[in-house]
Amino acid sequence: MAKLVFGLNQSLDGYIDHQKFAPPAALFRYFIEQVRALTGMLYGRGMYEVMRYWDDDLPDWDEGDHEYAAVWRSKPKWVVSRSLKSVGPNATLIADDVEAAIRGLKSELAGEIYVAGPNLAQSLTELGLIDEYQIYLHPVVLGQGKPFFAGPRPPLRLVATDLLVESVIKLTYVPA
Repeated sequence: MAKLVFGLNQSLDGYIDHQKFAPPAALFRYFIEQVRALTGMLYGRGMYEVMRYWDDDLPDWDEGDHEYAAVWRSKPKWVVSRSLKSVGPNATLIADDVEAAIRGLKSELAGEIYVAGPNLAQSLTELGLIDEYQIYLHPVVLGQGKPFFAGPRPPLRLVATDLLVESVIKLTYVPA
C-alpha cells in the first residue's frame, strides 16, 4: 500500500511561496534524491502548473537543475483538476471521483506518493487520506501569502525532527 505524504517548504510564519525563498543548494540535492525514491507525485492544478517549469530544459540551468528535471520527468504524476482538459507527459488527469481514484492509487501502488498543493492536501486530509506531513521549515518570515494548511490544521503528532542543511529543519507529523 502506498503512503501519501504532503510536504512543502514553509516560512517560520507558516507560508509557502516558491518565488520568495528557494532551497539552498545542499537542500536541493536532498530533494533530488527524495524525488528519485518516490513512487510518484500527486498535484493540485495550481502546484502542477508551477512544477511544469521542469518539463523543458532552460539554457541557464546548472547541472543540478538538469538532474532534478530528469528525475521529475521520469516519475508518474497524477493531477487533480476539474478545470484542466489535459496534462503533460507522464501525467494522468483525475477530474472525477477524486476520493475513489486516490484510494485506488494507495491500494494498488507501493512506496511514497508525494502530495503537493495545500488545497489538494486539505481535501485529502478531510478524507483521511494523508499519511504523513513534512514541513521543511526555513528561517524566513514572509508576513503574508498562501499558508501551508489551506484550512484548519488537523490533529497531528510529531514523529521526527531533522536538521537537513544549515538552518532548515524537516518536521515530520502523522495524524493523531
